[in-house]
Amino acid sequence: MNVQPASTTDALQGLRGYHLPEGVSWWPPAPGWWLLLGLLLLVAVMLVWWLLRRRRHQAAARQAIGELKRLRAAHRVQQDNAVFIRGLSRLLRRYALKAFPEQAAALTGEAWLAFLDAHGGNGRFCAGDGRHLADAPYRPTAEFAPDALADLVHDWILRNREVAA
Repeated sequence: MNVQPASTTDALQGLRGYHLPEGVSWWPPAPGWWLLLGLLLLVAVMLVWWLLRRRRHQAAARQAIGELKRLRAAHRVQQDNAVFIRGLSRLLRRYALKAFPEQAAALTGEAWLAFLDAHGGNGRFCAGDGRHLADAPYRPTAEFAPDALADLVHDWILRNREVAA
């Protein structure tokens, strides 16, 4: 047996070095990510729908508060209490008719004030500043605290904004 000496070339010389497999691609995502994306989209659509519905639902309150601001601005310029209280009375009546059409339509005097108290007035219409709304709009001159009455009307509108659809 004749043994040949090893060749002069290194047998490992032709091997490649260590190499890692390619990284995992981010696309396409796993099914769990698709479910999460679908759930997030559903939540976003429902949130937008709810916000739009709420905004539309409270449009009457926003318009009434805007009109109240215009009445206050006009009163600051004109300083006419009779015109101001008539405007407040009309605004409150129109808003109440929007919020409670069957209940508020035929009310006058004490019944009107009691209705306003029952729906957020907390006694401030029958026994407080709101008492002037019963008869002051029908007088040529009116003496009352305009800011207090306007604040009361503003508060009543805000307390009933969810009702007026």
